[in-house]
Amino acid sequence: MRHGKKVIHLGRKVAHRKSMLANMACSLIEHKRINTTLTKAKALKQFIEPLVTKSKSDTTHNRRNAFSALRDKYAVSELFNDIAQKVGNRPGGYTRVVRMGNRLGDNASMAMIELVDFNEVYNNVKEIAKKSTRRGRTKKTTDESEIAAEETSETALVSTEEKATEAKSGEITEKKVDNSNDSLTDEADKK
Repeated sequence: MRHGKKVIHLGRKVAHRKSMLANMACSLIEHKRINTTLTKAKALKQFIEPLVTKSKSDTTHNRRNAFSALRDKYAVSELFNDIAQKVGNRPGGYTRVVRMGNRLGDNASMAMIELVDFNEVYNNVKEIAKKSTRRGRTKKTTDESEIAAEETSETALVSTEEKATEAKSGEITEKKVDNSNDSLTDEADKK
């Protein structure tokens, strides 16, 4: 059983794992997408997402925390300047892991990890962000809803009465044909 084992060890000791993740994170920040194994991509996602969240508020404390994790001042400056502006309104989920198949040499499952907002293919269409609310919408006033209900019931009554009288006289089929012909001729006259 694997209770409480949240860290993906990657078959490495702590120092080697931290250095490898820091290097991969710096490469991801620089190139916006990298190819790696699926397990390393999932570990990198857990490593970099909190750093991107910290970069949204540009304080000295957050910059120092990011530098202690990344160990590269150019990557930290790019993270806080470029990436933070682009992901400013996104509430998490800054990276995307896409499976790429298996590697030829050892059949390891490969993946591409990328920053979501820097993909030009998916972000090609500019959508207007709708304001979402968790509160219920305002409903029609009772007067408006009563008027609308009365109108629909009156039209339903009138149409049923007309159909009943026409059905008795047997003229319902002829009237439909005549009405459709009249509408066609009216449209032709308008043009």
